[in-house]
Amino acid sequence: MSFSVDVLAGIAIQLQSGVGHQDRFQRLITTLRQVLECDASALLRYDARQFIPLAIDGLAQDVLGRRFTLEGHPRLEAIARAGDVVRFPADSDLPDPYDGLIPGQESLKVHACVGLPLFAGQNLIGALTLDAMEPEQFDVFSDEELRLISALAAGALSNALLIEQLESQNMLPGAPAAFEPVANTDMIGLSPNMMQLKKEIEIVAASDLNVLISGETGTGKELVAKSIHEGSPRAANPLVYLNCAALPESVAESELFGHVKGAFTGAISNRSGKFEMADNGTLFLDEIGELSLALQAKLLRVLQYGDIQRVGDDRSLRVDVRVLAATNRDLREEVLAGRFRADLFHRLSVFPLSVPPLRERGDDVVLLAGYFCEQCRLRLGLSRVILSSGARAHLLSYGWPGNVRELEHAVHRAVVLARATRSGGEVILEAQHFAFEESVVAPVQESEAPALPACHNLRDATEHFQREMIRQALSQNNNNWAASARALETDVANLHRLAKRLGMKD
Repeated sequence: MSFSVDVLAGIAIQLQSGVGHQDRFQRLITTLRQVLECDASALLRYDARQFIPLAIDGLAQDVLGRRFTLEGHPRLEAIARAGDVVRFPADSDLPDPYDGLIPGQESLKVHACVGLPLFAGQNLIGALTLDAMEPEQFDVFSDEELRLISALAAGALSNALLIEQLESQNMLPGAPAAFEPVANTDMIGLSPNMMQLKKEIEIVAASDLNVLISGETGTGKELVAKSIHEGSPRAANPLVYLNCAALPESVAESELFGHVKGAFTGAISNRSGKFEMADNGTLFLDEIGELSLALQAKLLRVLQYGDIQRVGDDRSLRVDVRVLAATNRDLREEVLAGRFRADLFHRLSVFPLSVPPLRERGDDVVLLAGYFCEQCRLRLGLSRVILSSGARAHLLSYGWPGNVRELEHAVHRAVVLARATRSGGEVILEAQHFAFEESVVAPVQESEAPALPACHNLRDATEHFQREMIRQALSQNNNNWAASARALETDVANLHRLAKRLGMKD
């Protein structure tokens, strides 16, 4: 059996047609799986000594969220070093990165594996991987035929990456450009609202506008800030981080603007503040809603005039800083309540971004779970960490009030639990390894815990439990939401959002 001219021509045409690169890549690996009659195929992008899946066929969905480092995957390292078609022997001792990740074959190891490195000139930009359960599946195809496929895929991937580079650098048509992989913070997610967020990040990153990033606790606002900075002309300069919620009022001004020797007790030398450290770069102010009104006024002055004064110094210093701010509060409500300055709000929210909660991101939950599974595998020195189909369904059924941060902790905890019940380096995560109720609310005395309804649906039971806990807290705190949030050890803004989602308030 060999590739016909019609097959090769069909692949080439598919790679030149379609609305977007993702479309073409998906059709490519689906076609290859059919033509080669293999069990799984994948197109991977190479960046910073790791392979990142772009399109898969025949593999578990969480593979799209996994990041395969060369150090953690010897077969992929061999493909990266080869420079040509790699055929792994059926009895190879090197673990296959997809072992256990082909649906329906979770307990079996892949037997036939071919790797095709993809190059743009001398630069490795990606790889095609082909896997089958039958050891002789690819023997009928010559290396020359596989090189033709590799060349077609490499050309398409190179064009896609070059277009991405040109767009991110806002380069004009005709300007000289050599292909270089663009370093960027990896934001995992293919849901429509995440794709929209990535598009908005790309648009605003190239500008010098201040950005207000809003979203619930644990959604990844800091990751958004990093992405904006890395996509901006300031990327070569510092990104300086400051958590406003962790700032004691007594040192907050000094942290922001610095101080001179003798400005106050303990000021034994001159000290630069975060604005000076971020000069010509970006300053990320996390939890901006926690700043006092007095500091908000001083921050507004910096944004308006571009100069700062160190504590205890009469002189002004000029700074060139782009400010990115993040909050889990509704700052419009804070403005109406008099807790946040309206003029500062408008200065910060020139280009507002909203990070969607995990419960609104659909199948991104599975992709992110795959990413955290791979992290755990490397950290704990395991050979495989696999999500069962039951575990994937379980993760999709939960509401994730703690968002991505809660998912990360849930996966890490599940891996530890599953490892304790198995010998060897393979871990298979089942639904029972995830116990979400523990992270929903603060612990209560057994006698105080609300009774759960007799139902078979985990989400309904969880939501009933949350409603009863909130009602109980409100009752004990005279319907004061802030006091109830403290009693439940959660953020008041998140408590309001949760209550709205549960239908407890308008």
